[in-house]
Amino acid sequence: MTTLPSVLVLGGGPDAEREVSIKSSTAISSALNASGRFSAKLEIIDRIDASWLAAQPADLIFPYLHGPWGEGGPLQDILESDTRPYVGTDARGSRGAMDKVASKVFAMDAGIQTAPMWILSTRDPVCPTRLPVVIKPVHEGSTIGLHVCTSRVEYAEAVQKILAEHTQRLGAGLDARVYMVEPMIRGYSGRPARELTVGIVNGEALPVIEIKPKDGLYDYDAKYVRDDTQYFVEGVDLELAEALVKKLKKLTVRLFRQMGLRHIARADFLLDEDGTPWFLEINTTPGFTDHSLVPMAARQIGLEMPALCAKLAETALNDSAIGSAAQAGGGEAAVLATSTAAADAGATVGTDSHDEG
Repeated sequence: MTTLPSVLVLGGGPDAEREVSIKSSTAISSALNASGRFSAKLEIIDRIDASWLAAQPADLIFPYLHGPWGEGGPLQDILESDTRPYVGTDARGSRGAMDKVASKVFAMDAGIQTAPMWILSTRDPVCPTRLPVVIKPVHEGSTIGLHVCTSRVEYAEAVQKILAEHTQRLGAGLDARVYMVEPMIRGYSGRPARELTVGIVNGEALPVIEIKPKDGLYDYDAKYVRDDTQYFVEGVDLELAEALVKKLKKLTVRLFRQMGLRHIARADFLLDEDGTPWFLEINTTPGFTDHSLVPMAARQIGLEMPALCAKLAETALNDSAIGSAAQAGGGEAAVLATSTAAADAGATVGTDSHDEG
């Protein structure tokens, strides 16, 4: 009887999106076991260290924590010291993607349109640019800590709320969040801009999805709690010019490569009244819950959750095998042989994925 590769799935973490991470990691663990290709074990954690991780038996680690510690570099540092293969972007790329300012700089360097931004000064109650604006944390996701300001009064109130939050966090022994300010992108006739997202798996863009929250703001509740958010998927009911769909995918792949990301990500854009896409942010650990966008997009091309999660796990194992062959000094022939095996495995995954779809 063949022994399946063992996978340690990590969920939870110390960050604000802990509950979402638990849902995502639980879904991933179940999907890997359902795929028939892996034997997965789920561990819900807070913070861990290298010694704890080293004591956990597994051929592969599949971390799925949301937030600064879990997806912003610190956990990835521990994973890299462990030396076993893991799914997701490395520590350097994770830090760049978690930092909304840095990711916008990467986007500008790649020729991708993105709004200007200012680091919020809580000492100044006056907005540094023309209203309306959005204030949000530099190192958070899921619109945690987001403030939409349409007037000078609302801006000053938001600054006061952030100051109160700083005091509360410092009193609890936590770092004060750094916030940024950016102009609000408006849509046609002053309506909210269209929200578009592009998932990417193993360097290939998934179908584009448009998000239409009922109240106009795609906040935490709209993402994970309520059922009144509408989603329009490319190939099903998305109304968007084919040229624009292609452009969004091209921009996402370009940024993914520019930032040195790997395996999985999701880029978010706003479409203004002139039909110009504006980059918002890129996420290296996008949600994997029943409300989540990457599984929704993957499903449209025949990748159900078991096949999607198995594809990511197999890619991580293959990437590790290629790296090991190169480090062992096996020469070009050894690396080529390993690369060929990885390509064959990827082709198999693709075929199986469509069968499962």
